[in-house]
Amino acid sequence: MVQKAKILLVDDRPENLLALEAILSALDQTLVRASSGEEALKALLTDDFAVILLDVQMPGMDGFETAAHIKRRERTRDIPIIFLTAINHGPHHTFRGYAAGAVDYISKPFDPWVLRAKVSVFVELYMKNCQLREQAALLRLQLEGGTPPGAHEKEPAGLLAELSARLAAVEEQAEALSKQLDDESADAAAVATAAHLERKLTGLRRALDALEPGAGGSAAGLPSQG
Repeated sequence: MVQKAKILLVDDRPENLLALEAILSALDQTLVRASSGEEALKALLTDDFAVILLDVQMPGMDGFETAAHIKRRERTRDIPIIFLTAINHGPHHTFRGYAAGAVDYISKPFDPWVLRAKVSVFVELYMKNCQLREQAALLRLQLEGGTPPGAHEKEPAGLLAELSARLAAVEEQAEALSKQLDDESADAAAVATAAHLERKLTGLRRALDALEPGAGGSAAGLPSQG
């Protein structure tokens, strides 16, 4: 069963959170509310999120300050942040949003279809990365001489074939996603994340190929989890 991705919605106005939930409910993912920057940072301590929708104008800790805290943490620095703002102060204000680490900056009122499409890209990238980590864990266990759960009676050749098939499925989905991003002229951050995912897949495929009989491979080629 595929686990749903979590999307963090940060806004001090309940009606705005309700509107975001209505727009994103069609994605069928887990939506988590936070009514302040402090509450958002608390949620990020325990859960992993695919993307954060962050309101700029909030009392106390505003969106810029919240984003700065998120980017300073090792655990959360790579989570994509989409800033939402009701005020457009011009290029300088937008630049401040990107400087704070946002991958996108959307002014209210926004097009629900556009917002949902942008969020869905980052959700899909997150899910592909989760799949990749699972395949890497299985491969690492095999390289270290262990036995993956549920594979107690499988011969090494059969296990390698299963790992290769699983990896091929992820590779195919990643390739399709990259083509989709190219066709839609997507945000540079999304394209860069997809390219990073493809590089990790290539490294994992190289390590898996090295395990084939007669290849003489070792664990040295296994990509890191970063």
